[in-house]
Amino acid sequence: MAAPTGGGLHGLLSVLQSCEDTKSTISALNVLDELLSAGTDRRFFYLISQGGSEAVLQALVKAARTSAPDRGLLLPLLHLLAKVGSRDRRIGEKAAAVGAELLTLTLLKKSMEHSRTATACLWVLRSFCSSASTAALLGENGCMDIVFKLIAPHTTKHTRTVKAAIDAFAGLFHSKANGRRAAAEGYVSGLLMLYEDWHRKDALENSHVPIRRALLHCLHLATGSRASSAALLGTGGLGLLLHTVQSCVSSEGASCLVELTVQLMRKCYPQTPVPIISERSAYSFPLPGGRTPGSEAVPGHTDEILEEDSEDDTENCSSHDNYKLLRRALVLILAGDPSNGQINKDGAGGSDWRGKLDLETDLDRLRMRPEPHRARDQLGQYIRLCPELHHDFQDLDSGLEKEESSDEEASLIGERIPEGGKREAPSHPKGKGGPDGLAFPWKKETPPVWGGGLPGEDPPKAVGFLSCRLRSEPEKVAGLLQRHRASVPGQNLRQHLSAFTSLSTPAFSDLWGHLPPRREEPMAERTPSVQRKKVFEDIQRILCPEDIINKAVFDLEDVSSCSPNGSDCLQFDSRFESGNLRKVIQVRRHEYDLILNADANSSDHHQWFYFEVSGMQSHVSYRFNVINCEKANSQFNYGMQPVLYSVREALEGRPGWVRAGTEICYYRNHFFRRGGRKGSACYTLTFSVTFQHEEDVCYLAYHYPYTYSTLQAHLQILRQSVDRRKVFFWEQSLCSSLGGNSCPLVTITACPASHSWTHLHQLRNRPYVVLTARVHPGESNASWVMRGSLEFLCSDDPAAQALREAYIFKVIPMLNPDGVISGSHRCSLSGMDLNRQWGKPDATLSPTIYHTKGLLYYLASVGRSPLVFCDYHGHSRKKNFFLYGCSAKETLQKSGCGVPVTGLQEDVGYQTIPQALDGVAPAFSLGSCSFVVERSREATARVVVWREMGVLRSYTMESTYNGCNQGLYKGLQVGTQELEEMGAHFCQSLLSLKKRSLAPSGIHIQHTPVLLDPGDSLQDHKIHNTFEDDEPPCAERIEYCGVSGYPDHTDDSLDSEVDANVSSSEEEEEDEEEEKIRGSKQRANSEGITHLEVSHGGVLSRGPFL
Repeated sequence: MAAPTGGGLHGLLSVLQSCEDTKSTISALNVLDELLSAGTDRRFFYLISQGGSEAVLQALVKAARTSAPDRGLLLPLLHLLAKVGSRDRRIGEKAAAVGAELLTLTLLKKSMEHSRTATACLWVLRSFCSSASTAALLGENGCMDIVFKLIAPHTTKHTRTVKAAIDAFAGLFHSKANGRRAAAEGYVSGLLMLYEDWHRKDALENSHVPIRRALLHCLHLATGSRASSAALLGTGGLGLLLHTVQSCVSSEGASCLVELTVQLMRKCYPQTPVPIISERSAYSFPLPGGRTPGSEAVPGHTDEILEEDSEDDTENCSSHDNYKLLRRALVLILAGDPSNGQINKDGAGGSDWRGKLDLETDLDRLRMRPEPHRARDQLGQYIRLCPELHHDFQDLDSGLEKEESSDEEASLIGERIPEGGKREAPSHPKGKGGPDGLAFPWKKETPPVWGGGLPGEDPPKAVGFLSCRLRSEPEKVAGLLQRHRASVPGQNLRQHLSAFTSLSTPAFSDLWGHLPPRREEPMAERTPSVQRKKVFEDIQRILCPEDIINKAVFDLEDVSSCSPNGSDCLQFDSRFESGNLRKVIQVRRHEYDLILNADANSSDHHQWFYFEVSGMQSHVSYRFNVINCEKANSQFNYGMQPVLYSVREALEGRPGWVRAGTEICYYRNHFFRRGGRKGSACYTLTFSVTFQHEEDVCYLAYHYPYTYSTLQAHLQILRQSVDRRKVFFWEQSLCSSLGGNSCPLVTITACPASHSWTHLHQLRNRPYVVLTARVHPGESNASWVMRGSLEFLCSDDPAAQALREAYIFKVIPMLNPDGVISGSHRCSLSGMDLNRQWGKPDATLSPTIYHTKGLLYYLASVGRSPLVFCDYHGHSRKKNFFLYGCSAKETLQKSGCGVPVTGLQEDVGYQTIPQALDGVAPAFSLGSCSFVVERSREATARVVVWREMGVLRSYTMESTYNGCNQGLYKGLQVGTQELEEMGAHFCQSLLSLKKRSLAPSGIHIQHTPVLLDPGDSLQDHKIHNTFEDDEPPCAERIEYCGVSGYPDHTDDSLDSEVDANVSSSEEEEEDEEEEKIRGSKQRANSEGITHLEVSHGGVLSRGPFL
């Protein structure tokens, strides 16, 4: 049949179209049916491609228009058309072209008393409804009323016809006009009553579950508009569906109905705006020059969800030609063009990828070196940021003593300083410092100690600890504020943000410090059907409004509404550094809806939360619902837990953040955002917490917080602890942020052996490594990783000493201090994502990015471009740690642009560090790495540094918020210990570059035995290019839009039903008239739903076969 000539097939089709002999036509139909049934779907598709659908439609029209249609011919025609139509996506349009749709409807009207013919007509009409216009035309001609009459209440007769009628009725809803008609004429309530009838009478035997499923599927399609959803609600649909689904949960035979019913209830739940005054952030910041937040046309900027940790990025460039030019630029890079593929509109080098088409033929212009976006004479200002290049090191032998800080100050900044003023690193009770489970040599094992008093002092007793906290903390903080007023984080910011005036006292967790937990923290096991349970509880809010308290107990914009101490509810607060909680509504006695604040000067980015809760009862489960999350999925569905800090535990000598929460799930809810620009849908993160202590004060956060104050404290400790005769540790201010906060820049390298010219020359010719972090405030895990890098680089570990002797490290540990202070998730005070401003950063709105890029420009201008650049990030949708890098060749391979890449040469040195990390870091996943340059990341740090500064090893390092699914930590959630460990491992991996970069430079490194040799120990790994989620579909559906849980007929299942209809007993046709008479008598005794026509009463009528 599938031969290229198709002669036999064309002959059969010709018989259908032109033959007047009924027997010959039936024979041709039988042959076609046998040929199609004996093969796969490829035969159907071949038949369709050869005009088979049109031939069968023409044969049907010809047979139906005769004065006395032959049912013996019509039935096989309809059966074949049902099979072919289910596979032909254009069957509705083809039917309309020959007038077959209305003709089939007329045929259905005439066949109401013949169940087999009616069933076949229904299947055909259903396939025609794949075209919305055809479905609309059928609806206009009364098809809905005709088909609905065939959907009978519960019966054991002609169930195939009932099922076909339900499916055909569902198909009609491909037209929106039919959906409106269904709401106006009572079909929605009729379908609901039919479902209740079938459920009630079939609940015990479950012999007609497919019909019940079909009715639910039809209700899904029928409630596609607000009016139809309102019609379902108006007839008590939610309560009816909840009652039926609860009985299905306990019935194994009806379990397939549960998910579909739950999705229908979620879909019809009344949509409600998030209960806040405005979607705009509660924090506003006046931009310089009176500019409006978000109005700046910054290239590469978008306010959509574009992030290194987002898999559903919306691409910023709308033109396909732009991507073609990007591909051309990559080809130039691979061809060894010194301009590194930079093309701008003027034909010269630059960061703009949208060049003229003739640039590929202009060799001089192609070889032109890209110029910075600012005058070269402006780069001289950055020499001050390179003290290592002009410091004379005359004090090497002076034996300067280390600075010491008071114990009081150490306790307030979260560090532990025993007698003598020397810092002790936190202990690591997990004992998993590396692949062999060894502790890190630069970390000293110390037992957990109390950080709130003098060494040797016993921690206070738990009795009366609240009063201790309330009295002692403000006094200590006030003392520090008075002593260090000029350096208080957020001091300048608070001059502009009136909402930040209450940040004078930091959170207790910042004051007291943190130690990693003593035990491993496995990923939380998902409670079976937990989402269904939560959805049922949500639906009860409508069904039982008398049980709902609905009281605002905390409002950031109306502090007077906060519940006073002693009230019968929890007390909340987020008015501290990095805090984020805008409003809390008490739903039930132990359940609270939490609303997050948008980023300052924005309406979007609701993910990070950090708040205080007090006034709890012990051993009582409290449910918290964060109801205005934005992302379509979350690691909270895959074992991740929030983190909790207990003041009571800290005062009893166990300070630290721990993973907490049970019954965790993340799903779409019924709230919508009125002013957001990323879609109006909201998602709920729900979790329950049982507090251990009565009247405790606890903090809950999305992830381990790391504040600006914590960073400043850590840098101060490092500065005081390093041996200045060995370690060159120089802290400067890169610039002031938009809010007036200092952005620290740290330079770390080894001091020269002496201040001789030779040793100074060796130091000043060391390659640069630039590390940055926390451009996104909500990615606090990036700060913990950076903390590990800084700790390691300043340690006495031989590998750290070797790194200092090999490289000069420029570290910018917090690129967005304003966002961190204000508790934002993604943006700065300008309301913009700073990691989309690297293309052309604005010196006023994005000063930290502007000056970081200026520093990189300066290093490039003096021939000192970094050997490695890495920007530390957090990833909310994946597990493990991994790198994003840049490869022109891999980008072209993935793009499928047709450029042959087999012969293209590219330096594969960008793979060295990922391969090294794969060998030394147990939490690192080489398979998750990607080196594809995507359009949506054109203006990110790693891409700009790669393209404009020519840095081959330009990376983004992603850290999971959750845990690992491979390696040593498989099945465990990461803690601060593992995050810091990863920062150290990244630094260790830099030793793998010694063969490429150090040997040619003639630099002598004393600790060569600790250097990694990738040529000896690392294998060649296949690098995978993927930005996709690494998780399977969630066990329960997160979304509820569309028709979910009910698959349409597969082709095989419809074929089997058609074949069964062909082989039905002939006695069925003969007994139909008798059944009609008997059915008219039975209708009088039907229970509850009889007599009334749907077009008049909005209920339903008995079918003609009963």
